[in-house]
Amino acid sequence: SGGLHGVGVSCVNALSMHLKAEIHRDGKIHVQEYSRGKPYSDVQVIGQTDKTGTIITFKPDDTIFIVSEYRYDILATRLRELAFLNAGVTLTLTDKRTPREDGTFKTERFYSENGLEEFVRYIDKAKEPLISEPIHIVTEKQGIPIEIAMTYNSTYNENIFSYVNNINTIEGGTHLTGFRRGLSRTLKKYAEDSKMLEKVKVEISGDDFREGLTAVLSVKVAEPQFEGQTKTKLGNSEVIGAVDQATGEALNNYLEEHPKEAKIIVEKVILAATARHAARKAR
Repeated sequence: SGGLHGVGVSCVNALSMHLKAEIHRDGKIHVQEYSRGKPYSDVQVIGQTDKTGTIITFKPDDTIFIVSEYRYDILATRLRELAFLNAGVTLTLTDKRTPREDGTFKTERFYSENGLEEFVRYIDKAKEPLISEPIHIVTEKQGIPIEIAMTYNSTYNENIFSYVNNINTIEGGTHLTGFRRGLSRTLKKYAEDSKMLEKVKVEISGDDFREGLTAVLSVKVAEPQFEGQTKTKLGNSEVIGAVDQATGEALNNYLEEHPKEAKIIVEKVILAATARHAARKAR
């Protein structure tokens, strides 16, 4: 659950044969257990603690779910993603279903120091980079925390991942629109100001600016408005301007401070436009 519409753990509880909530707070351990959403008893204090945190243990209801066995690889992928999206947070995945020969269990630790910058490197690890270091933007505009990491590679594909409050918005939305707008406007202005488009005889489109681009965009929105219950497309109109401004300002500074990389990116854009125009003429 993304935790937006008020169901969250309540939904998990209702769909579980057994759920146990263990709360460590104010020096005490509080426990309550449930079956299919109904509590066995009132909250009980079972001991003392010097920790603060919550432990949720649950078993899906096999009368509802045909397959209730968890796939390790899917969980690992999601936890790795969350570690990239929340720099400095450590997440640990331990599979206690089958011990190894030495009696230990398979365990992975997910941690990212530099957040989305590392995410982009991970996504592009098998590709040839055109610039040595990803462009990393961490800022806040109009009260909206924004983090963006982007790089260019030698491929011809656009590969952008967008998130709102850690939810993967696979259909994009206003944050993605703002990013694309800021990217295209800023790159085009830089190319024009640096006279790199003077001899270009083809029209450059938005797609040309994104050929070979790999980017991850993450925003934190206090009251996100999603289109549809699946929460895969952001609808908040105010996010467009915030992300557009953040992208434009940071990218403009990067291009001015890194003329070598800026030239490589613009040349990639021009090559994409020229190839697209040639392909159209060939048809």
